[in-house]
Amino acid sequence: MKWATWDEAAIAAGISFAIFLVLTRFPSSRPRNAVMPALKEFAFVASLYSLWRLARQLPFTHPNGAVDRARWIDDFQHALHLPTEISMQHFVIQHDRLAELVNDYYATIHVPALIIFLIWLFVRHRDKYPHWRNGLAFVTLCCLFIRFIRVAPPRFIPELGFVDLSQRYGLSVYGPVGSGISDQYAAMPSIHIAWAAVVALGIFSVSPSRWRWVFVLHLPITFFVVAATGHHWWLDGIVAVVLLAIGLRLDTWVRTKRAARSTGNAKPTIPATEDAT
Repeated sequence: MKWATWDEAAIAAGISFAIFLVLTRFPSSRPRNAVMPALKEFAFVASLYSLWRLARQLPFTHPNGAVDRARWIDDFQHALHLPTEISMQHFVIQHDRLAELVNDYYATIHVPALIIFLIWLFVRHRDKYPHWRNGLAFVTLCCLFIRFIRVAPPRFIPELGFVDLSQRYGLSVYGPVGSGISDQYAAMPSIHIAWAAVVALGIFSVSPSRWRWVFVLHLPITFFVVAATGHHWWLDGIVAVVLLAIGLRLDTWVRTKRAARSTGNAKPTIPATEDAT
């Protein structure tokens, strides 16, 4: 599936913001007031997406230390007695249809799910939207910075028994190292898990519907998928979820501080007194 490029997203953001600026010159009306917040938010999110795509395509193709760090992660996970990613692979390889499904899920679900979630949250729960959008921005930014610490995915270590499931079934989104939509030596942390956590936990925490118990499964399913396809270690996903939690707590802390400062700066109301007679 072909996603929008960084320059296409930047153009869309620019057009949206330009329309927003034009509308500011029009008198206030219901349609104008309804459209302007959506245009402004779309410009902001599209700009973030553009920066993410641009940063992910920077020419970091060197594998210096990536395989050694991946081996350390594998040893560390064994020490924690975590289930091995290779066991997930062996399970899906025995079932061709399941292998195709997990590959499709990895390649196609994470971006549309995030877009639909953001639209739903903006329309139905506007008051909760900034909190989760800020958490998303924080965890994505952290992923872009941590990518400077090179970590190879499991599929790059065939001597441990891993295979590249996407290549085997012809559903790879990457291609040769240095090409494709993303840096293949930036396995830590997992952006797939980070975005899945935003969607699943966001719906679960915001929606009062019983269907939230279904949507929250998006996170464990994504954990399984990234392991079974050989794209990530368990630790890649765990770190992503921890970073999201930090981002959300930080956003709450900042909002609390701003609210306290605003309350503290408010001038006290002095009750009127009756004139003495």
